[in-house]
Amino acid sequence: MTTSVIRFLNIILAALLAGISLGIWIGFNPMELSVSTYVEQQQNMLRALRVLMVLLVFMATIITVLSAFLQKSDRTVFIALLAAALFFVACILITRFGNKPIDDVVLTWTSGTIPDNWADLRNKWWSLHIMRTVAEIAALLLVTWTQIKRD
Repeated sequence: MTTSVIRFLNIILAALLAGISLGIWIGFNPMELSVSTYVEQQQNMLRALRVLMVLLVFMATIITVLSAFLQKSDRTVFIALLAAALFFVACILITRFGNKPIDDVVLTWTSGTIPDNWADLRNKWWSLHIMRTVAEIAALLLVTWTQIKRD
Protein backbone atom coordinates (compact mmCIF):
# COMPACT_ATOMS: atom_id res chain seq x y z
CA MET A 1 0.00 0.00 0.00
CA THR A 2 2.81 2.45 0.90
CA THR A 3 4.56 1.83 -2.40
CA SER A 4 1.30 2.42 -4.30
CA VAL A 5 0.74 5.75 -2.53
CA ILE A 6 4.32 6.85 -3.20
CA ARG A 7 4.04 5.81 -6.86
CA PHE A 8 0.78 7.77 -7.18
CA LEU A 9 2.27 10.87 -5.53
CA ASN A 10 5.32 10.54 -7.75
CA ILE A 11 3.24 10.76 -10.92
CA ILE A 12 1.11 13.63 -9.58
CA LEU A 13 4.08 15.74 -8.46
CA ALA A 14 6.04 15.13 -11.67
CA ALA A 15 2.96 15.93 -13.77
CA LEU A 16 2.19 19.14 -11.88
CA LEU A 17 5.77 20.33 -12.18
CA ALA A 18 6.14 19.52 -15.87
CA GLY A 19 2.63 20.78 -16.64
CA ILE A 20 3.19 24.20 -15.11
CA SER A 21 6.52 24.61 -16.91
CA LEU A 22 5.06 23.44 -20.22
CA GLY A 23 2.18 25.87 -19.77
CA ILE A 24 4.67 28.69 -19.27
CA TRP A 25 6.59 27.57 -22.37
CA ILE A 26 3.45 27.47 -24.53
CA GLY A 27 1.47 30.35 -23.07
CA PHE A 28 4.01 32.88 -21.87
CA ASN A 29 6.59 33.08 -24.65
CA PRO A 30 8.01 36.57 -24.05
CA MET A 31 9.83 37.01 -27.36
CA GLU A 32 7.26 39.31 -28.96
CA LEU A 33 6.35 41.32 -25.87
CA SER A 34 7.20 44.93 -25.31
CA VAL A 35 9.60 45.57 -22.47
CA SER A 36 6.89 46.91 -20.17
CA THR A 37 4.57 43.97 -20.84
CA TYR A 38 7.43 41.50 -20.39
CA VAL A 39 8.44 42.98 -17.03
CA GLU A 40 4.86 43.06 -15.76
CA GLN A 41 4.16 39.48 -16.91
CA GLN A 42 7.46 38.10 -15.62
CA GLN A 43 7.19 39.77 -12.23
CA ASN A 44 3.61 38.55 -11.84
CA MET A 45 4.58 34.99 -12.81
CA LEU A 46 7.55 34.98 -10.43
CA ARG A 47 5.48 36.22 -7.51
CA ALA A 48 2.78 33.62 -8.19
CA LEU A 49 4.92 30.55 -8.93
CA ARG A 50 8.39 30.94 -7.46
CA VAL A 51 7.77 29.28 -4.09
CA LEU A 52 5.37 26.69 -5.52
CA MET A 53 7.80 25.53 -8.21
CA VAL A 54 10.69 25.22 -5.75
CA LEU A 55 8.48 23.20 -3.41
CA LEU A 56 7.24 20.95 -6.24
CA VAL A 57 10.69 20.17 -7.64
CA PHE A 58 12.12 19.33 -4.21
CA MET A 59 9.12 17.17 -3.34
CA ALA A 60 9.22 15.45 -6.74
CA THR A 61 12.93 14.71 -6.30
CA ILE A 62 12.49 13.26 -2.81
CA ILE A 63 9.44 11.19 -3.74
CA THR A 64 11.20 9.89 -6.88
CA VAL A 65 14.23 8.76 -4.88
CA LEU A 66 11.97 7.20 -2.25
CA SER A 67 9.99 5.44 -4.97
CA ALA A 68 13.22 4.13 -6.50
CA PHE A 69 14.35 2.61 -3.21
CA LEU A 70 10.93 1.11 -2.50
CA GLN A 71 11.13 -0.60 -5.89
CA LYS A 72 14.82 -1.47 -5.89
CA SER A 73 14.05 -5.17 -6.41
CA ASP A 74 13.20 -4.26 -10.02
CA ARG A 75 16.55 -3.04 -11.30
CA THR A 76 15.11 -1.43 -14.45
CA VAL A 77 12.58 0.59 -12.45
CA PHE A 78 15.18 1.49 -9.84
CA ILE A 79 17.62 2.84 -12.46
CA ALA A 80 14.90 4.66 -14.42
CA LEU A 81 13.65 6.38 -11.27
CA LEU A 82 17.16 7.40 -10.26
CA ALA A 83 17.57 8.85 -13.76
CA ALA A 84 14.29 10.74 -13.30
CA ALA A 85 15.58 12.07 -9.97
CA LEU A 86 18.73 13.26 -11.74
CA PHE A 87 16.55 15.15 -14.24
CA PHE A 88 14.81 16.82 -11.29
CA VAL A 89 18.20 17.68 -9.78
CA ALA A 90 19.16 19.20 -13.15
CA CYS A 91 16.04 21.38 -12.88
CA ILE A 92 17.10 22.49 -9.42
CA LEU A 93 20.60 23.37 -10.63
CA ILE A 94 19.36 25.17 -13.77
CA THR A 95 16.97 27.18 -11.65
CA ARG A 96 19.39 27.95 -8.84
CA PHE A 97 22.37 28.96 -10.96
CA GLY A 98 20.61 30.11 -14.13
CA ASN A 99 17.05 31.34 -13.77
CA LYS A 100 17.08 32.54 -10.15
CA PRO A 101 19.86 35.12 -10.54
CA ILE A 102 17.97 36.60 -13.50
CA ASP A 103 14.68 36.44 -11.57
CA ASP A 104 16.25 38.32 -8.66
CA VAL A 105 17.25 41.13 -11.03
CA VAL A 106 13.94 41.27 -12.91
CA LEU A 107 12.00 41.51 -9.67
CA THR A 108 13.81 44.79 -8.87
CA TRP A 109 12.95 46.47 -12.16
CA THR A 110 10.57 49.39 -12.38
CA SER A 111 9.62 51.30 -15.51
CA GLY A 112 12.55 53.63 -14.88
CA THR A 113 15.20 51.04 -14.03
CA ILE A 114 15.02 48.54 -16.89
CA PRO A 115 18.56 48.09 -18.25
CA ASP A 116 19.45 48.32 -21.92
CA ASN A 117 20.39 44.62 -21.97
CA TRP A 118 16.95 43.49 -20.74
CA ALA A 119 16.38 41.44 -23.93
CA ASP A 120 19.63 39.52 -23.37
CA LEU A 121 18.49 38.60 -19.87
CA ARG A 122 15.04 37.65 -21.18
CA ASN A 123 16.57 35.43 -23.88
CA LYS A 124 18.92 33.71 -21.43
CA TRP A 125 16.10 33.11 -18.95
CA TRP A 126 13.89 31.73 -21.72
CA SER A 127 16.58 29.31 -22.95
CA LEU A 128 17.13 28.08 -19.40
CA HIS A 129 13.39 27.69 -18.90
CA ILE A 130 13.14 25.52 -22.02
CA MET A 131 16.05 23.36 -20.80
CA ARG A 132 14.39 23.01 -17.41
CA THR A 133 11.04 22.10 -18.97
CA VAL A 134 12.61 19.43 -21.18
CA ALA A 135 14.29 17.93 -18.10
CA GLU A 136 10.98 17.93 -16.21
CA ILE A 137 9.18 16.26 -19.11
CA ALA A 138 11.93 13.63 -19.36
CA ALA A 139 11.56 12.95 -15.62
CA LEU A 140 7.77 12.73 -15.96
CA LEU A 141 8.08 10.25 -18.83
CA LEU A 142 10.45 8.06 -16.83
CA VAL A 143 8.31 8.21 -13.69
CA THR A 144 5.13 7.38 -15.61
CA TRP A 145 6.78 4.59 -17.58
CA THR A 146 8.06 2.93 -14.41
CA GLN A 147 4.60 3.02 -12.88
CA ILE A 148 2.87 1.38 -15.87
CA LYS A 149 5.70 -1.00 -16.81
CA ARG A 150 4.81 -4.65 -16.68
CA ASP A 151 7.39 -7.44 -16.63
